[in-house]
Amino acid sequence: MPSDEKAPVKLSLPLEFQQDIFKELREEDELVILARGLGILRIVTNLLHSYDAAGNNLIILVGAEERENIWIGEALAEHAAISMAPKARGLSLVNTDLMSVPMRERMYSQGGIFSITSRILIVDFLSGLLNPEMVTGMVVLHAEKVVATSLEAFILRIYRQKNKTGFLKAFSDSPEPFTTGFSPLANMMKNLFLQKPALYPRFHVAVAKSLEGKKKAEVIELEVPMTDLMKDIQNAVLECVEVSISELKKGNTGIDMGEWTLESALHKNFDVIVRRQLDPVWHRTSFKTRQVVRDLTLLRTILHALLSYDAVNFNRYLDTLLAASQPPPGSNKQNQSPWLFLDAADTIFATAKRRVYAGKMTNADLAANPNGVPDSVYPVLEEFPKWAQLAEILQEIERDAYFNPAPPGSSNGSILIMCGDQGTCRQLREYLETMYVRPEGNETGEEEDQAPSAAFMMRRRLRNYLAWKRDFAKVSSALFSENQKVINGANEQRAQGGKSNRAPPAKRRRVRGGGGGAAAGGPARMDSFKTAGDRDAHLASLMAELQPTEIEAIQKTEIALDPLDDMEDYYELFDINELILIHPYEGDMDEHVLEETKPRYVIMYEPEAAFIRRIEVYRSSHTDRDIRVYFMYYGGSVEEQRYLSAVRREKDAFTKLIRERGNMAITLTSAAVDSQESFLRTVNTRIAGGGRITATATPPRVVVDVREFRSSLPSLLHAKNVAIVPCMLTVGDYVLSPQICIERKSIRDLIGSFANGRLYNQVEAMMEHYKSPMLLIEFDQNKSFTLEPFSDLSSAASYTSAAGLTVAPDLQSKIVMLTLAFPRLRIIWSSSPYQTAEIFQELKKQQEEPDPVKAVNIGLDPNEQGDEMRAFNQVPQDMLRALPGVNEKVMITLTLETENIQEVANMEEEDLIKLVGSRAGRSIYRFFNKSVYDGVVDAGLGIS
Repeated sequence: MPSDEKAPVKLSLPLEFQQDIFKELREEDELVILARGLGILRIVTNLLHSYDAAGNNLIILVGAEERENIWIGEALAEHAAISMAPKARGLSLVNTDLMSVPMRERMYSQGGIFSITSRILIVDFLSGLLNPEMVTGMVVLHAEKVVATSLEAFILRIYRQKNKTGFLKAFSDSPEPFTTGFSPLANMMKNLFLQKPALYPRFHVAVAKSLEGKKKAEVIELEVPMTDLMKDIQNAVLECVEVSISELKKGNTGIDMGEWTLESALHKNFDVIVRRQLDPVWHRTSFKTRQVVRDLTLLRTILHALLSYDAVNFNRYLDTLLAASQPPPGSNKQNQSPWLFLDAADTIFATAKRRVYAGKMTNADLAANPNGVPDSVYPVLEEFPKWAQLAEILQEIERDAYFNPAPPGSSNGSILIMCGDQGTCRQLREYLETMYVRPEGNETGEEEDQAPSAAFMMRRRLRNYLAWKRDFAKVSSALFSENQKVINGANEQRAQGGKSNRAPPAKRRRVRGGGGGAAAGGPARMDSFKTAGDRDAHLASLMAELQPTEIEAIQKTEIALDPLDDMEDYYELFDINELILIHPYEGDMDEHVLEETKPRYVIMYEPEAAFIRRIEVYRSSHTDRDIRVYFMYYGGSVEEQRYLSAVRREKDAFTKLIRERGNMAITLTSAAVDSQESFLRTVNTRIAGGGRITATATPPRVVVDVREFRSSLPSLLHAKNVAIVPCMLTVGDYVLSPQICIERKSIRDLIGSFANGRLYNQVEAMMEHYKSPMLLIEFDQNKSFTLEPFSDLSSAASYTSAAGLTVAPDLQSKIVMLTLAFPRLRIIWSSSPYQTAEIFQELKKQQEEPDPVKAVNIGLDPNEQGDEMRAFNQVPQDMLRALPGVNEKVMITLTLETENIQEVANMEEEDLIKLVGSRAGRSIYRFFNKSVYDGVVDAGLGIS
């Protein structure tokens, strides 16, 4: 239902560059790539509303995430209410398979804006439930994900082949994926069936003019220095990362290692990049290389934890990490990561302990003090420097709000604190709630007592850590005793059998963590107390804090009566001017937070480039609102380096895109294929039996199970001019002809199907209904074409042989067992979906086209020819086929007329002749009644 009506629409785009993008999109189709934080969803919403207000349009939204659907739906409803558009219908979601086909068909016929998941949309396009010619236009979000093998590219190909007039708009705020590979922008434009890209980086003239107006947001940059112990840990972790990268380079020559640098290792996707480069040779890499790749992810996590976890929780995290890397008690297998044996690793664990306490902490000391701190331990409890800085900022804001109140109608007096994740939000909330709470027994002066401090919170964290340490020691000792009993029993059995292979006790190179030697700095901590009385008072106050309080005891009791009377005396509404809101970064949702809270003060506890731009857009959009931003970061830290690297990478990406766009030629899409060329591709030039060359305008057809649209193979088949018919198949995944049925398995699917036995049932069903059943084993593209990397995954199930040895069958042996059980099964090995599409084309030559109705009924209709054999087991049928004189007709007759093979073997010759004929009956009777001794004599062998 295309509509060219362009009704005027009231825009909610206050910035000039946003209006320019909107006008361009209304005039022509293009790919819009914006810098992060410039309000891409606001532009998309206004574009959709312009078509929604016109009415009589069918718009498809592709690639939207759940949170984006919520945003767009609310925004469209708000636009419709403000503009008083009677024809606007808002956003409709089609995101579940439970929605019936008639319901979807009725919704499509009524028109509107639909956000549809890719898997449902492609099935509706191919099945004819939604005619692409009736679509007014399509809007694609996250265009960076539209690669050649994606479902989105499949959808756009079908749309453009059948609809030449509908519009197509694509959006992305991630420029980096468009810069990898050869001519990446041109290839992405080809996948999107677009010819014009529009680039809007932060340094774009229109963007800079809009955001750098007369009145900017007031930004105060605060560089917070790290403590010396935090610097030591960070430098030690970076040293471990550098050594790990060097080990990777030594063991993997011949690979492009340009991005294997220490700076790149700080980003989230570094281990993904390394693994992608090693995937083609992963089966040839050493165990050490694979372990180092995993260690890089772990070391980057430690760096993040250093700046986000408090000192106590960070030390507990390292204790858990160290315990997980230890070999089982009594085992001599050394599988610790290489970085754990570096001197820098000792620095990490020892320094993390020094941030919490000084002195010894053994399991015996913990057991002797079940509710307190061992006498040999001196609490340190180092606080984050950002905490004190945050408290100072809040005090400054309080003074500023008192002396400079906000004018009526402008920003609220609320304070918005933005963090990296929910864990940091909970940490800051607890700190702000307890920063003026003093532990019992604190005898400090009045001025010092009024200063904000995390002493109360850190002591509570230490109490939880000590309780965890005691429980962890008990669990470890119990596991050690049980494992030791098992090992001793096994050794006794070996000794009784004449062999004693007692494993030597596991030795550790160093003792780390809190369980061994004294840490450096213990005496210094003893000297930090002026007198013994000060030290005793400090420990007494700590132990008093560690005791269970009466409030905790009351909370543990069950509440018997809660009448909820007079609750209005206890509850009241918060004043928005007195709120402190703590919120994690959530991408485009942060724009909603700014619009709803209207904060006057924003504290960026952790740096985020996109949020800074959102504040710029917010301030430029509301010139009547004042806003002050406090930008905090640890100077000289990984946090600062990540932020600067992210900004630089985005700028470099836009620079490459601008250069490529200047040199890019017009992209010709495959939808504009000449009709004569399409006809020539369907010419059958194979001459069989003296036949003539034939040509047909009907493309070859393949029946595909709808569950297979999760893979990229249907899209690649369609790209090779193969008609795809989606159906709900009971037997097989792909039906190429009335005789050929294929079950497709990726390697991980193959391993899982072998584990639960489902593959045998699937192959048995194909054997019953198709003459040529096939199993397709498909590998991933750009990965090793071998089963060796998956041998560890397939050896989980083991069995005991007759010799008493434990044997773990690998994947190859399971495949051999499958072929022995089903001799007619053919196995297709494919290195990638691209090769699979070529194999399917070869298999379909000189074959009849499959009937979708029959393919669906197979396995469902009991009256279908051949399905009367489904009630019988496959193994007895294969045994009957092996008998002399038995063909398929004789086998079916024997299966239907007899109870089992024993009855066939005991039947008289006359009965067999009456049942299957004289020739077959005599052959079967002689086979079962011939003496083995006579057979040996007849062969001339004799028996001595």
